Amino acid sequence: MKNTSIIPSFNIVGIAIRTSNQNNQAAKDIPDLWARFFENDILNRIPNKISDALYCVYMEYEKDHTLPYTTLLGCKVASLNDIPDDLDGIRIEEHRYQHFEAKGDLKDGIVYETWQHIWKSDLPRAFTADFEIYENQAQDIHQAKVDIFIALQ
Repeated sequence: MKNTSIIPSFNIVGIAIRTSNQNNQAAKDIPDLWARFFENDILNRIPNKISDALYCVYMEYEKDHTLPYTTLLGCKVASLNDIPDDLDGIRIEEHRYQHFEAKGDLKDGIVYETWQHIWKSDLPRAFTADFEIYENQAQDIHQAKVDIFIALQ
């Protein structure tokens, strides 16, 4: 499979919610998570931060993307030490990932469209931890590029 790579272990600190794609629950919960992240200035409260790139991690799947899972929005950190009580920290273990790119206007739902493509694909997904990375290329919402990594079996 092309566009696959092994990504070494890394740590993320941020805020999390438990949600589901059933009844469009995630379509409400995840934008609310993003709003809470910025309203509460979480970016500037994350200790040991390596960069300001935002990671949106999908993990703790009950089984697959149709059942409940946890979404964590945060930044990569050097360690999971000194995490404030109101933030969550996770370690994502080394794994093989399939890389996707969502390009275009964020307001047009390019990330969600890419996920719909992923959900319909026959990828041998591991359902361990999948994630999106919002780096500098995602700052221009009209010409954004968001990297999406899907854990493979």
